[in-house]
Amino acid sequence: MIPGSSDVLLVVDVQVDFLPGGALAVPDGDGVIAPINRLVDRFAHVVVTQDWHPPGHVSFAASHPGRSAFETVALPHGDQVLWPEHCIQGTAGAALAPGLRAERAELVIRKGHHPGVDSYSAFLEADRATPTGLAGYLRERGFTRVVVCGLATDYCVGWSALDARAAGFEAVVVTDAIRGIDIDGSVARAMAAMAAADAGFVESGAYTALP
Repeated sequence: MIPGSSDVLLVVDVQVDFLPGGALAVPDGDGVIAPINRLVDRFAHVVVTQDWHPPGHVSFAASHPGRSAFETVALPHGDQVLWPEHCIQGTAGAALAPGLRAERAELVIRKGHHPGVDSYSAFLEADRATPTGLAGYLRERGFTRVVVCGLATDYCVGWSALDARAAGFEAVVVTDAIRGIDIDGSVARAMAAMAAADAGFVESGAYTALP
């Protein structure tokens, strides 16, 4: 397949804190960098997202005395998994991964910057009401297919693919360019949910170089 003018590569949250040794390391998280870089060379249009939390964000376990990372708490807008402090604005851990070909990105969407609401999806905050603006940007640019890769399969990648479908875009997930956290089978659930929403699945090698 050769990516067309209506295809956009969406690179989700490939940041230092999600790599091995990071504050919220995704197992083998750095394994996505090489296939993503190959994809970047094959797509004319690239969008990148960054988790971008203020200190004391509501999703941090440290913001809930007596609670631990990976517990779930009820917030006004729904259940929230609590995480170690990660991707704090302006810190080294929030930076895009060294070696990632992010200079090709035409847009960087920063999400999770509202102190009281988390954001997994590139399209909507976790209150499921506050848009990031990505859907409008893609429509104005004439994109119809979103090809999703990055971290993590069971959270930010999965939610982004589902919201791309809900917003009326085709969604394709690049299976060798994603990695998951996998809490109690969350990767399998995310993959099943994306399949049920008619997302497509390919490997990076399915895309050939631009002419």
